Amino acid sequence: MLVLTRAGYAKPATSLNFKTGTWRVQKPIHQHSPAPCHSICPAGEDPQAYLAHIQSGHIEEAWKCLVEVNPLPAITGRVCPHPCENACNRAQLDEPIAIHAVERFLGDEAISHNWAYPVKAVDIAAPEIAIIGAGPAGLSAAYHLVKLGYRAVIFDDRTEAGGTLRTALPAYRLPRQVLDDETHRLLSLPGIRFQPRTRLGRDMDLRELQAQYPAVFLAPGAQRSQSWSIDGAIPHDLHYGLELLQQWVDIGSVPTPKSVAIVGAGNTAVDMARVMKRAGVPEVHIISHKPIPRPGIPASEAMPAIPREVQEALEEGVIIHEYRGIRRLILRGERVVGIELVHMKKLMQPSGKLKRIAFEGTETILNVEQVIPAIGQVLDPTGFEALAENRSHFKVDQWGQFANHANLYAGGDATGNAGTVTAAVGDGRRAAQAIDHALKIKALPELNSKPAVSYQELNIAYYEPAPRVQESVLPVEQRTGDNEIVTSLNSPMITKESQRCFSCGNCLACDNCWTLCPDSAVLKTKELASDGSHYVFDYDYCKGCGLCAHECPCGYIEMIEEL
Repeated sequence: MLVLTRAGYAKPATSLNFKTGTWRVQKPIHQHSPAPCHSICPAGEDPQAYLAHIQSGHIEEAWKCLVEVNPLPAITGRVCPHPCENACNRAQLDEPIAIHAVERFLGDEAISHNWAYPVKAVDIAAPEIAIIGAGPAGLSAAYHLVKLGYRAVIFDDRTEAGGTLRTALPAYRLPRQVLDDETHRLLSLPGIRFQPRTRLGRDMDLRELQAQYPAVFLAPGAQRSQSWSIDGAIPHDLHYGLELLQQWVDIGSVPTPKSVAIVGAGNTAVDMARVMKRAGVPEVHIISHKPIPRPGIPASEAMPAIPREVQEALEEGVIIHEYRGIRRLILRGERVVGIELVHMKKLMQPSGKLKRIAFEGTETILNVEQVIPAIGQVLDPTGFEALAENRSHFKVDQWGQFANHANLYAGGDATGNAGTVTAAVGDGRRAAQAIDHALKIKALPELNSKPAVSYQELNIAYYEPAPRVQESVLPVEQRTGDNEIVTSLNSPMITKESQRCFSCGNCLACDNCWTLCPDSAVLKTKELASDGSHYVFDYDYCKGCGLCAHECPCGYIEMIEEL
């Protein structure tokens, strides 16, 4: 039974005898809406929720809230581009919440204190699901399947889990100790079995897996570099960005010409450029059709690489040629001695579509000794040729389901998703849900399409401007080898940052509605009410003036027409 508290009222037999709610033509309701950070997160994280736990001083609870959807926060807190920060309403007041720093802190704390994942023991007789690939999508799928009561076996052709996180991400972005600690903690969960050195198409057959397991989740990644040439011309010593990054990670060396041009605008291109600088290449260029991320450039139009990584590359001496494409290779025999660049920009076509156009007369020559394409990766179809159907990626729906294969699912880079770790984590979670519903013969729920709370729906008068916390960054001269460039924040700084959150669309228990209601028609509860707040409306006395909705800082109260 709820214990209610009225803000203030006259003695019995006076004002409470007059039920002024009969005057009302509209009434307030509590309307929970997703925050923009929650709506846009590919993994499905709700930063507002775990920031609220941090504000209350419950750090472990904040981590548990986070790993309800993302079991790899120490990793994603370092390498995710964090679209949540671009969407953050706080950015329109001063600066967005440093969600990546909070996520990273929580992941590191869990590793340091060995916090147990919020997962129940799995019955040894529970069905076991096969997973191909131990990258973030496969690891996420295994984790969420265990949460749903299944066992999971992960097959991978390498000796250690991590996928591209391990094979191609430089340690200055993702220290190997962090990767080892978080993946080992996850693989140690009862119910998850890791089987390394096992390759589909060599050591096992897909049809055999389908016969042996009730469902199979495919997350092999996109391990084959996309083919590249300029009008059919290919240098004899052509190396792709992904393979050179793998070489750097494996043996710590790459070719070191005097000058190199890297073609591409994503994280692989930027990582490759920074690795070349670390290897001692004096002159490193990036050739990008898209502009450098900066204020005034929409995120959808800018280089897709993480903006801070682009900025750090510039600080380290990488030269970025934005809005440029390669018109031709300049060869001496079969050896590259230069490239001809041309200005490129999107223009509206008569059809109404935007198309990237090369501007005649803008050609320039750039003398370089090597060209490295880093224009993306595609699926290696070995072992599942029939599923690939000559496509560069698997074709699946939003739940990872193939159209004509009932017990097969796929996720991660192999499906051509956003190409980020968090997108892969989200793929694994949704596929686990789809597998669970299929095996229990239940219909899948509709994905939440409710719009996020906008900045205009908040009452900003209740929030003070506050600077965003800043992480320590190594000076350029110290950025050598595997030294991690960004330093994690400490607990007081994280707590301070959490207090900047607007709590968009979620009650923050500020008491405004309770104290400001002129009719004392908002009652305060000691326990949580059914809608998750500490307040209920007493419609016998609410006249529908709307003051509570207007003065709600976070857009949690909405006025609707009285029926």
